[in-house]
Amino acid sequence: MKKSDIETFFQRLSAADPEPQTELQYRNPYTLLVAVVLSAQATDKGVNKATEKLFKIADTPQKMLKLGLDGLTDHIKTIGLYRNKAKNVIELSRLLIERHNGDVPRAQAELEALPGVGRKTANVVRNVAFGEPAIAVDTHIFRVSNRTGLAPGKNVVEVEEKLMKVVPKPYRMHAHHWLILHGRYICVARKPLCFKCPVADLCAFKGKTTAA
Repeated sequence: MKKSDIETFFQRLSAADPEPQTELQYRNPYTLLVAVVLSAQATDKGVNKATEKLFKIADTPQKMLKLGLDGLTDHIKTIGLYRNKAKNVIELSRLLIERHNGDVPRAQAELEALPGVGRKTANVVRNVAFGEPAIAVDTHIFRVSNRTGLAPGKNVVEVEEKLMKVVPKPYRMHAHHWLILHGRYICVARKPLCFKCPVADLCAFKGKTTAA
């Protein structure tokens, strides 16, 4: 995709949704971190349903440890891989207290040192909680970047690095959300809704759909 087309691409996404937000519900950086960890291989809707009651009683690492593994498990058992996720949340809560006085660190390396936190999760937290212009590449963003020709790559790291180079600076802060929402609702996996797409004319995808 040409530089001028990329500028137009993000201008249009920005015009349609000037202040995009994560669809995960959270109260503070800690609950955001927990929500993102729980969201792996799960829907935001499913996570929100489980955390609605959880975050009312455990919105700090200290309260989460007090709730304990069994208590946490009971709250999140509707989420996929809940047993392993519960162990990770309890352990990362303990490490936050031990290493960071109970605060969520801002640095990528410190975030990735926590159980259940990979590159994508760390980037989401840095972007949403701390206002860093980070781009967390999930399956939606990977698909949109490759399908449109915006930032093609063989793996998520390659796509992330390309996006950080090609996304114009004024749009970098919200690029993550525009791309993920575009992939979730318009540029869907099986049959993209090209006839509804505001950037279809800029897109390199050859199998564009013309009707519902």
